Order: sequence, then structure tokens, then C-alpha cells
Amino acid sequence: MEHAGIILNIMKSRRSLSHVDRKGRARMVDVGRKRPTLREAVARSRVDLSKEAFDLVRRNRADKGDVLAVAQLAGIQAAKRTSEMIPLCHPIPLDVVEVHLDLDATACAVLIEARARTRAPTGVEMEAMAAATVAGLTVYDMVKAVDRRAVVGAIRLIEKRGGRSGRFRR
Repeated sequence: MEHAGIILNIMKSRRSLSHVDRKGRARMVDVGRKRPTLREAVARSRVDLSKEAFDLVRRNRADKGDVLAVAQLAGIQAAKRTSEMIPLCHPIPLDVVEVHLDLDATACAVLIEARARTRAPTGVEMEAMAAATVAGLTVYDMVKAVDRRAVVGAIRLIEKRGGRSGRFRR
């Protein structure tokens, strides 16, 4: 297995992957002994649209309805179901998930920011990332009839706080 060799080489480096055992196999991390702490993460994504599609979203004239409202709800729902989509992700209680969508008229883009917060023994980064991603995919789904060239991208973690590794800020 080529994957295992690559993973084993990575494991030999100073840092190791928490979701990989010593033999390079995927595993769920045991967080049972970790104390729940306040954790928060912020992720962003972006959907680049044609002028026509952007104008439909801006004017709330898409055939499928209010693109921004539906995408916001889809993002929140995705955060709540992250552990069902990502196999090694722990189900965690979410205190709050916020998804904001803004329009950038100059770039004909929808800018998405998702924030998730929990009090749990493991982080909430994947929930924020899932929210930002699925909100973007939902924008695409709602405009694809007029813009199949729309691009969902720039998905990234912006910030995370809490837990043993402390704070990360892009």
C-alpha cells in the first residue's frame, strides 16, 4: 500500500498525525480522558459566480428561492451533522453555529464565514469547515441552472481557540 509508506514517513517527522496509528492505519482518537473546554473555530469559503448568477442572488431572483437564506441553513445543518460525513470525527455538542454570507459585487462572489463553538474534549474546526463548505455547495446548487461554471473554493480554517494546542490564527 503506497498510502501506508507515505504515512509512515510522515509519522517519522517531529509531529505525528493523531488519526493514524503506528502502522499507518486510520483510527479514531480516544478523547475519553480529555477534559471538556470551551473551543471555537472560524472557517471561510467563497463561491465565484458569473455576473448573471451573481445578479440573481443579489436581487433574490433565483428560481429555487432565497439562495443566501437556504445556504445559511444548510451550513448550520452541516455543522450539526459533521460526524456523520467525516468518518473519524467525533460527534460533539454544539453551543452555537453561525453562518454569514456576504456579497462581493466587484468579484461577483459570495463570501461565507462560519463560526462554531462547543464545550467538549475535542475541537470544533471540522464543524466550522463543514458549515462553510456546505453553504458554498448550496449556493452552487441553487444557481447551477444559470451558471455551471461557478466555483466553490478557498475553503480554509481562519481561527481556532481552545484545547491543548491553543490558538491558531491564519
